[in-house]
Amino acid sequence: MNKCEANNTALTPITFLKRAAMFYAERNSIIYGGARFTWHQTYDRCRRLASSLLSLGLAKNNVVSILAPNIPALYEMHFAVPMAGCVLNAINTRLDANNIKSILHHSEAKIFFVDYEYIPLAYQAIRLLENRPSIVIIKENENSITMDNLDSHQYKDYEELITTGNAKFVPKKIEDEWDPISLNYTSGTTSSPKGVVYSHRGAYLSTLSMLLGWEMGSQPVYLWSLPMFHCNGWTLTWGIAARGGTNICIRYPTASLIYESIQLHDVTHMCCAPVVLKILLEEKPNNERVHLTSRVNILTGGAPPPAKLLKEMNEVGFHVVHAYGLTEATGPALVCEWQKKWDRLSLDEQARLKTRQGVSVLNITDVSVKDMVTMQSVPNDGKTIGEIVLRGSGIMKGYFKNEKATSKAFEYGWFHTGDLGVIHPDGYIEIKDRLKDVIISGGENISSVEVEGVIFQHPKVSEVAVVAMPHPRWGESPCAFIVKSAKDKSVTEQEILMYCRCNLPRYMVPKKTCFVKELPKTSTGKVQKGALRAIAKKFDVPNSNIEFESDKKHIVSRL
Repeated sequence: MNKCEANNTALTPITFLKRAAMFYAERNSIIYGGARFTWHQTYDRCRRLASSLLSLGLAKNNVVSILAPNIPALYEMHFAVPMAGCVLNAINTRLDANNIKSILHHSEAKIFFVDYEYIPLAYQAIRLLENRPSIVIIKENENSITMDNLDSHQYKDYEELITTGNAKFVPKKIEDEWDPISLNYTSGTTSSPKGVVYSHRGAYLSTLSMLLGWEMGSQPVYLWSLPMFHCNGWTLTWGIAARGGTNICIRYPTASLIYESIQLHDVTHMCCAPVVLKILLEEKPNNERVHLTSRVNILTGGAPPPAKLLKEMNEVGFHVVHAYGLTEATGPALVCEWQKKWDRLSLDEQARLKTRQGVSVLNITDVSVKDMVTMQSVPNDGKTIGEIVLRGSGIMKGYFKNEKATSKAFEYGWFHTGDLGVIHPDGYIEIKDRLKDVIISGGENISSVEVEGVIFQHPKVSEVAVVAMPHPRWGESPCAFIVKSAKDKSVTEQEILMYCRCNLPRYMVPKKTCFVKELPKTSTGKVQKGALRAIAKKFDVPNSNIEFESDKKHIVSRL
């Protein structure tokens, strides 16, 4: 039996939009302020834009970059760019001009779409380039930009490209599902950002796995609180089309706008990092919060959420599911699937279980936790730590123009995440730390995540990050950087240390705490522990810490 056109077609998420236009034609596809589009209109606009891209001279696999917040144009380009046979590069809006310049140069972008708000930043980046891409400006109205730094002959207008595009355009046929569909750059906290290449096949399978893993039903109303430039919105840019849902786009993910959107549009789903969960809890007093008439499902990832935070979100009316993923895994690779038997547990125990990263989504063929020396799987005891490794069709094609880094990431036939974790007896995985963030004190491995989880339970703590600091006897010891709660800032260092002594093994108790106004974060919202380690290196171990007899006994045992 042979393959033929009838029984073998390339997998690509582009097909989700055509299907949505056929079966959900008059249903709202995108709502942005006062603007509304149907799926029929979105399909028409994407085809027109794709035809205009080709009229500008783009060829197969050319890179098209865009710098924009969560607006309709960015959503449309997730379909229009691959419809033209090109590769989408959504750039993080929090980057500086030099980083943007580096991405444009490395990706060899042919066209650069820029939202009006980011014109000064974009032009600052472009001036640093020798080979400059063509510019397309995305306006919201004729008064949304000034012409001070623009020459009308130097750029094209986004809406004009759609208006003049061919309404009968037939999207480029994807002959090989291994062809690239998008190029996403890592945040580069420890090295230069690397360009992660996704295939049409990987994006398609990752999207379906995401929908199934999160148990997203039909016709969801999805609020874009997660930036679309994060792993293509964790593939939900394509996924909402697959479910015939409605995209609620907001330019700024503030607490007030999120609550307002939930109430106005009956939002059913949203994604965000744990930091956004904290914003939702802290930036609006309880009596001003919108009353949630129905449950809002939240998928969170990017950092392990403390159990206390998950419990508080549940009390407000949000059902939070924890996922784990990486740019290289096309977004979520693990999800903490809920088991009905857990419904009988206490809320505290449920919250604790939710902090685990969970089980693999369906496009991940295999996941394991390996001993980093022997590459043997660690036992499912919830204690033995190893590196989390993955295999599956959702894993990236590789790093763009970086064969060395690609080979290293795929050593021994696995993708190495660089994250350390354990496997519980029920098969659920739990992250303990980043490989580079483990604190080795007197030969003992200390999980910074575990220490952070305990400190975060303190009612007067808003945020916490734990890193290694030098210790004259043990080599390293934990140092905690803490942001005080806005509701009560009376907490002291000794109060935190005493709290840790009551809730942690003695060797895991921080030897110093440092209160800060805010934690340094990357452009993707992750805490820059490298910057904190640099500060902690200058600290001396204080002699004023209270010691108990149990501490002395522990010191003897370690010697």
